[in-house]
Amino acid sequence: MKLQVGRNELLSALSAVIGVVERRQTLPVLSNFLLELKDNELIVTGTDLEIELQARAQVQNLAPGRATVPARKLFDICRGLPEGAEINLEFTGDKALLKSGRSRYSLSCLKAEEFPALGRVAEGKTLQLSRQQLRGLIERTQFAMAQQDVRYYLNGMLLEVSAQRVRVVATDGHRLALSEVGLETEFTEQRQVVVPRKAILELQRLLDATDETVSLKIGASQLEVDLDVVRLTTKLIDGRFPDYERVVPDSGDKRLQADRELVRRALARTAILSNEKFRGVRLSLDGNKLSLQTHNPEHEEAEEDLEVEYQGSNIEIGFNVNYLLDALGALSSEQFVMELKNADSSGLIYAAGDASSKYVVMPMRL
Repeated sequence: MKLQVGRNELLSALSAVIGVVERRQTLPVLSNFLLELKDNELIVTGTDLEIELQARAQVQNLAPGRATVPARKLFDICRGLPEGAEINLEFTGDKALLKSGRSRYSLSCLKAEEFPALGRVAEGKTLQLSRQQLRGLIERTQFAMAQQDVRYYLNGMLLEVSAQRVRVVATDGHRLALSEVGLETEFTEQRQVVVPRKAILELQRLLDATDETVSLKIGASQLEVDLDVVRLTTKLIDGRFPDYERVVPDSGDKRLQADRELVRRALARTAILSNEKFRGVRLSLDGNKLSLQTHNPEHEEAEEDLEVEYQGSNIEIGFNVNYLLDALGALSSEQFVMELKNADSSGLIYAAGDASSKYVVMPMRL
């Protein structure tokens, strides 16, 4: 196998795939990229056995073939070469020789036959939406995914597709984020799948905010996402996601509306003196005044008073300040709404005039 390629073209393909290659591997071959040379196209594949990423680059094909090469080393070498450099890559036996200008690098390779492949999604329906839409759905919800929770189905994001709507939901048991877009799809019946956290974060990294179409093929146990020159294939989490609609509260009789950025900044300031372990903040609503209060074991306290629009009786309620900051940070509107029932019920947050994204935050006792 022998090829010639521009440094920028090769680095672009390697950058798209490198995120899935873990630094510590159970199988040595998983630390490698699989390189396949067909016609004038190089296909770079990386996998951790749960997620597979493939990227394509246009090259000059001098001798076709398949080989593996140490992923991090090849990526770091290409990244260190000057802009616009030409790279010659030749494989002989268990060695890869990379030449660029006066630079020479010899790398040890493993057999291509040892490289595991997830395989394509054979049967399944396809969902098409713009990159901007998919990226927006992920950005507005991904922060609420659990990390290493024993309830493994929470360590990912629910993708729900119906005939007229695409919805994503994430929850860690203490807060919930939901976002949706109206979209005509080929799904006649509602379909729910849980996509692993790592796959979601890789998708977020790869997606740009353009109107180019991205295709999601949903199979029985895998999801395949086609981003033109990059393709991501991931196993789906085999578990039943909670009935999230029961968690989203009905309209509360207490309604707060305020400037999102004003409240976000005030929360960020009061968070400085909150308890580092519990991160609690007390919200007190009296008339059109919102008071934010925090304290910590060092007997330090912070208090901020803000003018807001409020309808309902007086209330004091505690929340994790980080959860409120995440929810407000995910909204893009100038004004937000928070609906409350009582001090023991969840708060519901959404953009004023747009409930396509909703955030549910459990209360905490302070």
